Amino acid sequence: MKLVVQVKLEPTPKQAAALEATLHACNEASTWVSETAFERGEFKNFALRKQVYGEVKSRWDLGAQAAQHVIKKTCDAYTTLKANLRAGNLGRPGSRRYRRATEKPIAFHPQGAQPYDDRMLSWQIAERTVSIWTVSGRVKDVAFTASPEQLATLALYRKGESDLLERDGMWFLNATCEVPEAPLTTGPVDFLGIDLGIVNIATTSDGEMMAGRELNRFRVRERGLRAKLQRKNTPSAKRRLKKRRRKEARRARDINHKIAKHVAAEAERTGRGIALEDLTGIRERVRLRKPQRAT
Repeated sequence: MKLVVQVKLEPTPKQAAALEATLHACNEASTWVSETAFERGEFKNFALRKQVYGEVKSRWDLGAQAAQHVIKKTCDAYTTLKANLRAGNLGRPGSRRYRRATEKPIAFHPQGAQPYDDRMLSWQIAERTVSIWTVSGRVKDVAFTASPEQLATLALYRKGESDLLERDGMWFLNATCEVPEAPLTTGPVDFLGIDLGIVNIATTSDGEMMAGRELNRFRVRERGLRAKLQRKNTPSAKRRLKKRRRKEARRARDINHKIAKHVAAEAERTGRGIALEDLTGIRERVRLRKPQRAT
């Protein structure tokens, strides 16, 4: 089972400047690779690498591993786009949203995540530091913070790539860990059905309801506050909006995670599997009045 452990980096100003320059260079290169792939209609990793690898290395002064990851990241982005189109997550073919996604190449944000492998990134878990490649050279002794549980998981199970990303001026590393799953002794004796909704986030076939009243009130309050601050449009209002960015998403993610853990624990306790309704593409299928669309 793959888990992602996120640790927060604490770079010095000089280290942070090197990390920022690296992200900007890699994402600028990825955008150029994306434009080239779109123009030539070539989205497979090895075939595209033959066409752009040398230019990526020389033009942005990237190392061999970094250049390969830039190309692979671009191909993976088009693979994800293709999967979303096939699943109907971007509307019907010919719709405005569908055309916007397919009629121009993918562009990468300057602060977009960049993958690192073990040749470009080494962990000193006991010292809580990492050594990381940048366009300015190898940067050593970059401190990071993590809980004891995260450190144990990293030490035992870290395997594969890690992603460097910047968010609101803070730096993070997302490390992939392969944690062994507990063996199943027997198959499920029955299934626990889950119905998803808005008024009740989840309702089980046992009759247990996880109400979304608190979350819905919070969403309405946040929406009203955002509208009020946007109307003011003063420097202090903009600072407040920036401070509250993603707060609603974090709150919803936390509540959803708690509900999911509760349902999984109940299914495990009773030896049952979980039957979840398929809501793929529901935003495209359902037609709602304008006041209900945000909900």
